Amino acid sequence: MATTRERRVAKELQDLWNDREASGVFAEPIESDNLSHLKGTFSGPPDTPYAGGTYEVDIQIPDKYPFKPPAMYLTTKIWHPNISSVTGAICLDILGTAWSPVGTIKTALLAIRMLLESPNPKDPQDAQVAKMLLENPNLFARTAHDWAVKYAKAPRVDAVPVKYSNEPAKGGSTTDDSSRYDGYNKDLVDRFVAMGFDVEKIVEAFHYFGIDKHGGRDYELEEAYMGDITARLLGDE
Repeated sequence: MATTRERRVAKELQDLWNDREASGVFAEPIESDNLSHLKGTFSGPPDTPYAGGTYEVDIQIPDKYPFKPPAMYLTTKIWHPNISSVTGAICLDILGTAWSPVGTIKTALLAIRMLLESPNPKDPQDAQVAKMLLENPNLFARTAHDWAVKYAKAPRVDAVPVKYSNEPAKGGSTTDDSSRYDGYNKDLVDRFVAMGFDVEKIVEAFHYFGIDKHGGRDYELEEAYMGDITARLLGDE
């Protein structure tokens, strides 16, 4: 008889199959009779150095899933500040402290894919890559694209998108501008920023779910809220 975990994973895999074209992510068992070891895949996001590449993810489902997050690492080599260029280890809160039981394999894969669009060099997994991104975004973009071509079979392009910058948006403010946080504690918001989401979208999601500002103090959100907010930011709501 299938366990609760196996039934949950089987349902998630069916949902991934049904939504594979729309979501751009997919996962399947490495061995048909083993739902604890999966292979995930996703395409490199457009308008990034990774566009057109195919990235594979090793996924280990723990015994206590979904109360414990899946263990994921990239098996396709990548040049990215939040993913080790050697081991494929991923620095992403949703795979650790920010995991919620309402999270799914799909939301985790989508978060990894989004990380390729919005790297965070200030919280790196690979310090060498982060240093390059901070000091020379053009060289970073070219190197990331070279790796995407070599390892992820991305088509080579002459004009590599360079969308990563530490400069504030034109006419905007710096990331430390407290007005962007609309009274919410910066550390509270930045837990989601570390997943690759924009401050404005996070604040909008907080408003949508009625998250209390608590006078600007930091506090731990309930797990259900963490999952709901993450799902909304990923476009699942």
